[in-house]
Order: sequence, then C-alpha cells, then structure tokens
Amino acid sequence: MKLAIVTAYPPSKVTLTEYGYHLVKHFRLQKEVSEIVLITDITEGEKDLIFEEVGCKITVKSCWSFNSYTNLFRINKVISETRPDAVLFNLQFLKFGDKKIPAALGLLLPMICKLKKIPTISLLHNILEQVDLDNAGITKNKLLQKAYNFIGTTLTKFILTSDIVAVTISKYVTILEEKYKAKNIALVPHGSFETPPEPDYSLPIGPRQVMAFGKFGTYKKVEILIEAVEQIRKRNREPIEIVIAGTDSPNTPGYLEAMKTKYSHVENLRFTGYVAEEDVPKIFGDSAVVVFPYTSTTGSSGVLHQAGSYGKAVALPDLGDLSVLVKEEGYRGEFFNPKNTTSLANAIETILTNDGYRRQLGKTNYDAACSLPMSAITQMYLDFFKAIKIKKSKTPSTEILSKQIPVELEV
Repeated sequence: MKLAIVTAYPPSKVTLTEYGYHLVKHFRLQKEVSEIVLITDITEGEKDLIFEEVGCKITVKSCWSFNSYTNLFRINKVISETRPDAVLFNLQFLKFGDKKIPAALGLLLPMICKLKKIPTISLLHNILEQVDLDNAGITKNKLLQKAYNFIGTTLTKFILTSDIVAVTISKYVTILEEKYKAKNIALVPHGSFETPPEPDYSLPIGPRQVMAFGKFGTYKKVEILIEAVEQIRKRNREPIEIVIAGTDSPNTPGYLEAMKTKYSHVENLRFTGYVAEEDVPKIFGDSAVVVFPYTSTTGSSGVLHQAGSYGKAVALPDLGDLSVLVKEEGYRGEFFNPKNTTSLANAIETILTNDGYRRQLGKTNYDAACSLPMSAITQMYLDFFKAIKIKKSKTPSTEILSKQIPVELEV
C-alpha cells in the first residue's frame, strides 16, 4: 500500500506535529505499507526522518503553509500526482490556520479525496462541540462564537464525508453519531508514542523537577504552576526546579517571553523552548511530576501518554476530556481545581513528599501507556483501510468485513 499522510511534521511548530511524527515512525514499520507519501507543511530545516529501525520508503512533499489560502489546491495537486492507495488526515479544526478561510479550505480535503474515490480516513483530534472557544484563544466575542459554531458544524459535515472519521475519545463518538447521524465514526485510542523499557522510577540527584510540556498561552497557562510551586517553597524546604518545556501556542505569540519577564524573580525557573524529539526522553525522565496547567481541554492528551510512557506521576485538572481519558485508558494522577492555585500546590506536594506514591502513580501510568502502543494503533488504521477497500469492491461477505474492523463500525 502506498499511504499518503497529511500532517504537520517536525521541525514544524504547527499543532499535531509530534503526533504526525509518530504516525510516520510506526506506519513505516508495518509490512502492508510499501511507501509513505508525507504531505507536510513547509518549514525551515530538514524534516526529522532519522529512525533507528529500517522501514519503508518515505517520499516527502512539503507543499502547504499555516494560514495559506492555497493549501487546498497544493495538497490536492500532490495527491493527484502521487496517486496514493489511501489517505490519512491528521486533523483538528485549526490544523491549516487560525484564520477562518484557510482553516476551512483545508478541511474540505477529505471530501475531495472521497470524490476521487481514494480510501480516506480523517483522524479528528477534537470536535468544535467540545472546544471552549474563549479559553482556546479563538474568540471571546459571543456573536463570533455562534458564528464559529455554525461554521464548525458545516465543516464537520465535510469531514464526515471521509470513509471513516476516527476519534480518540468515546464521548466524541456519541456526539457525532447523535448530532450528525453519522455511521462512519470509529473510536481509535490516541496511543502512546514510545514504550521504552520500564524505568526504575528513580530521580536524578538535585532539585525535584516539576515540568509542564506543550504549547502555552491559550488554555495552557504557566502562571498557576509557577505560583503553586512558590507556595510549596514557602512551607517546604525541599529544593524544586520549575521546567516549562515547549513554545507559544500559534494563537498567543510572545506569551512565554512575557512570562519570563513577569517571573524573572523566581528562582530555579527554566524555559527550555522548543524540545526536539531526541531530547524528549530526558525532559520527561528527569521530572518528578508532570503538571497539566490547563483551564480547558481540546481533545485527547499526547502529553499524558508521553508521561505514561516514561513512568511519570502526573497532576492534572479534573475537567473535560482529561477526566474521560484517565477513566477510559487506566491512567492515574492527583487531580486539582484548575482555578485554584492552592489546590494545584497541594496536588504537587502530595506527589513530591511521598516517594512511594509517586512511584505507584508512575507504574500505573506506564502500564496504561504500554497497553496502547502506536504500533497497535497504526495496525488498527490499516485494518480500517482494508475494510474500506472491501466495501468499495462491494464484496458481499459481511463475515470478512467484520474480521477487518477492530471496533464496531458500519462503513
């Protein structure tokens, strides 16, 4: 199979870049895949295609840019020229831009692929019905929020023309099936990027590192984390280092620089900037606790799965999709009130001052991560593509079809 994957890809700063990297990394190891056509955004610097394992051929087609009005035509042209056997879109609603028209045009691509009769799966990481437009930094204006919701409903209908729309949270399946009467929704777990050997759950000598990872400024706020650790320092002499690992959200440029200035007086506060893939294991490995300073959620959390892969204890808000994800996939952590700094301070301190509990949380999260490796997730997508092919060939055997589909799905 020649598989086209439409995604942002390192060193891109566009959303879902890291997920795109791991999709490519694991699809290339599947025997059914003879070539990957990586349809990705234009970036400065070489694409990160250095893998330890020998895999299939990867053809890179860097042809689109965030907020470009021509993405639809450029990507469509590449698909026509490369003639893939199947296309996988790695999507969320602001994938192609945070301006209305570029964002909307890009989301028409699954429909175009369907019209070309190319087997198409759209992996939709969030749905607009579950996005807090204010906290996500999209708009605070109530009238504009209504407009975005109307546009989002329309674009969702275009995405639903895909042969299959995959979502990572069961609640999304229910919403799409009930609101849109869709019968092509599949629940495919997020999966864990890496499943390294089980760690010994020890920590490096030195200050305990409290780390947050991601793109900050919209619904991910570092203020509450910094101030929570300052509270702990006033009542506990154990040395702590605060590590802010990542970059600004595209919607809030300059946010982290402003935080550096605001909290320049805070000791042992480190901003790492962009974290390259090869540096991710150390960032997580050195951390005593991974904190999720979120005010809302916009889908499944790649950071939670990464934390689990490295056997880390986590402190997270008891809200939205994170709560659902923890319950469905077997993760554990200390929950806190996202509007209360003291609540977060208590959650962090509970982990830092109880080493046995920290190790127990890390072990539970490691086991949860290992149960859903990306190798199994990519195989699920290939099983779906087989099922689509059978459907398109009008094979009458429902028995064959049912064996190809790992979850209940009418296609």
